[in-house]
Amino acid sequence: MNRDEIKAILPHREPMLLLDRAELDAEGRALGFYTVRGDEWFLQGHFPGNPIVPGVIQCEMMAQSCCLLLADQVKGKLPLFTGLDKVRFKRPVVPGDTLEFVCSGTGGKGPFRFAEGTGSVGGKLCVKASMSFALVEKGEADQP
Repeated sequence: MNRDEIKAILPHREPMLLLDRAELDAEGRALGFYTVRGDEWFLQGHFPGNPIVPGVIQCEMMAQSCCLLLADQVKGKLPLFTGLDKVRFKRPVVPGDTLEFVCSGTGGKGPFRFAEGTGSVGGKLCVKASMSFALVEKGEADQP
């Protein structure tokens, strides 16, 4: 699935669409991929002379990778990232790295969906977390 196909599932657009591609593997896990070019907005000032992808951006990339787990459930709905637990960062991600995310659904209750994911570069773990999402009717997300 390329960026245009991902846009059919996620509401994100540039510069917040943070995946180059995504796919489902034979085990039903969502895989997401992003190659850090070095000119991204989130590297500006983080850190001058030693750019490192911020952890919160890695978490957002991982959450976006879950889009395929929700693909058949989002029609007419807005997927909202609602929680992040047990986050661990193991090594820095720098320009030239290709992050590979592997995410699995772990259940759901009502409008909520739960997943776990990891992000690795060259087979070495960089980030891992548990995530939750809410599927809300479009137009309800802006209600108080």
